[in-house]
Amino acid sequence: MAVRLAAAITPISLLLPDVPAHSQAVELPSITVTASPIVRRAVRPARTPGPRDTAPETSFDAPAPAPSPELYLGTLRVVVDQFATVTVMPRGEIDRATGQTLGEILQDKPGIASSGFAPGAASRPIIRGLDNYRVRIQENGIGASGVSELGEDHAVPLDPLAAQSVEVIRGPATLRFGSQAIGGVVNAENNRIPTAIPQRGLAFEGRGAVTSVDRGREGAMLLDTGAGNFAIHADIWGRNSGDYKIPSYPYLFPEEPAPLVNRWQPNSAHRSNGNSIGGSYVFDRGYFGFAYATMDSKYQVPGQEATETRTSIDMKQTKLTSKGEFRPDSLAVETIRYWLGSTDYRHAEIADEGGFYGEQQYFLSNQREGRIEVQLQPFDLRFAALTTAIGLQAGRETLNAPGVEGGLFDPNTTRSVAGYMFNELRFNTTQRLQLAGRIESNVVKGAVPDLFVDPDLNIRRDRSFMPINGAIGFLQDLPGELVASITAQHVERAPRAPELLSRGVHEATGTFDIGNPDLRTEVTHSVEVGLRRAKGPLRFEASAFYTRFDGFIFRNLTGQRCGEDFASCAHDPTLALALAQAVYDQRDATFRGAEVQAQYDVAPLARGVWGIDGRYDIVRATFTDGSNVPRIPPQRLGGGVYYRDGQWFARVGLLHAFPQNDIADYETQTGGYDLLKAEISYTSKLRGDPAGLSEFKLGIVGDNLLNDDVRFAQSFKKNEVLQPGRTVKLFATVRF
Repeated sequence: MAVRLAAAITPISLLLPDVPAHSQAVELPSITVTASPIVRRAVRPARTPGPRDTAPETSFDAPAPAPSPELYLGTLRVVVDQFATVTVMPRGEIDRATGQTLGEILQDKPGIASSGFAPGAASRPIIRGLDNYRVRIQENGIGASGVSELGEDHAVPLDPLAAQSVEVIRGPATLRFGSQAIGGVVNAENNRIPTAIPQRGLAFEGRGAVTSVDRGREGAMLLDTGAGNFAIHADIWGRNSGDYKIPSYPYLFPEEPAPLVNRWQPNSAHRSNGNSIGGSYVFDRGYFGFAYATMDSKYQVPGQEATETRTSIDMKQTKLTSKGEFRPDSLAVETIRYWLGSTDYRHAEIADEGGFYGEQQYFLSNQREGRIEVQLQPFDLRFAALTTAIGLQAGRETLNAPGVEGGLFDPNTTRSVAGYMFNELRFNTTQRLQLAGRIESNVVKGAVPDLFVDPDLNIRRDRSFMPINGAIGFLQDLPGELVASITAQHVERAPRAPELLSRGVHEATGTFDIGNPDLRTEVTHSVEVGLRRAKGPLRFEASAFYTRFDGFIFRNLTGQRCGEDFASCAHDPTLALALAQAVYDQRDATFRGAEVQAQYDVAPLARGVWGIDGRYDIVRATFTDGSNVPRIPPQRLGGGVYYRDGQWFARVGLLHAFPQNDIADYETQTGGYDLLKAEISYTSKLRGDPAGLSEFKLGIVGDNLLNDDVRFAQSFKKNEVLQPGRTVKLFATVRF
């Protein structure tokens, strides 16, 4: 099969352009991702029979290298050594993004959209049409979602200002982190737990930006220091913005009398801040460290009724994390790694209800999570080199959502324990196979009445699930620096507590949510094929996927409206009830789609190159009866022209989103839109500066320059919330 595949691809490789002479001299930056538990190091300690002090120097002994800039700024990062698509967003690209949340900075990437509920504050990533409990968000390998997955109005307690890079992991590697990540994993990496000593013993970085659309200001300061075996990190960050400008009137179906809006999205201001401190002990065979971080955020919720009631959310989170790595002098074990996290989260939903302005509802979450992995030394099977990684993961979460009107659910607890194994077989330098498996035990305990039988009788619910998951992937290196991949997965997902036990008002989303305590395990079968190229003047990645869900769990809008209790729910439009009834349901569904992004260096220009780029993505999701799955992003097509060298990056690009007419019941069609973006940035490495300045970066970005009306088809608020209009962002970074 591999021979036939190589033969089929060879004609394609012959058509690929040769590398321009100018770009041959430029080394593209390496990419390090955390998708797989199997890690191969450039520097690996040799086994020695002598005492530890005679062990050879490793990367942990040497001072950490200075953060290297993108040698060619704006280079398309293509990961070719993973068994499925991995999207990497380095710090330089985060700086050039005009968005302020994880969903917003990633929404230009193929296959990724933003929920767009409260722009600038609450916008989660949606991956291939999947969101909430199917997308795991984490920081340095530890879950960091708070309660953002159970309500689109809930912000992710993780700000891109504190991240050094963000990666999006799809496919078999998600089994490393849990079956609650069928759609993918969004992992933000930073240095809050240091892994090495700074090169000169001290490093400082300052980041700042201003935005015109919302009069926004943001800034961060990061400090790393260390000596001997100890390293310390500290950071502090904050952002503040007012209501943002919009191109036209935001409400498609305003209540009478229609409120006056003066080109600003009402009730859309927000502010947030946070800080952290961490330290590590670094030694010749690894490190271990701890970090403590806090985040506070207060943001308003846009929408007509939310504006009338002055709805806002006040969020606080504290988090203690630890991670480490040990490489023993062993013939059997290569590396042992661990991650631990403890998070306390709360937010209050504040509104004016019944003449009382104050905290109407609370969401409280307490999470504990731990994971340990053992990577074994490669084993020669004669026909292949086998590398195995074995992991154990455990977690516990307690949730509560009390409120003035009874709250969304009663206190509940979810416990999970899982074991997983990754096996990678390297047949030769061009062929690799990965086999991965995971088995979990999930127990959900709580109480909920059967609202359709007796709303006053609270019934104890103890549900147990045992998802079993497996995946296989194959990589084949082909002529022309091409890499082909094919992966297949069987994933089972246990229902989460809110899907089972919700039974009341969710104030900020404007819904009356009803859980289904009889939901069964959601089963998924998927296959993905891909072709990638990371080197040369033409860099690209293309993939196509097909996913079949047996018992897809979704929040179904029934068309009824509700007041503060279930008895008030009715189809009668004359009652003017404020809340949309949403019932968790389960049906078989099929998702299929494709993603392409490419970048081509056309010719040398001055000290760099100029080129063109392009991207396309589409996802189509239907139930087995042919009806549409709710809130699916539209297909998008875009491209641009750029110049890049070691210091300058400039680009002008246009992204077109097509109209979304494939909608579910009680949804509204959305029109197409065009996003024109222009940017230019300059980065300078300063050597021998008397003030100690080592790097300076300055840039300006203009987004939605056509000032087009943008409504996200995937947003619950698309009839009431326009995305920001024309904006200009000025940013700067300094490093010492």
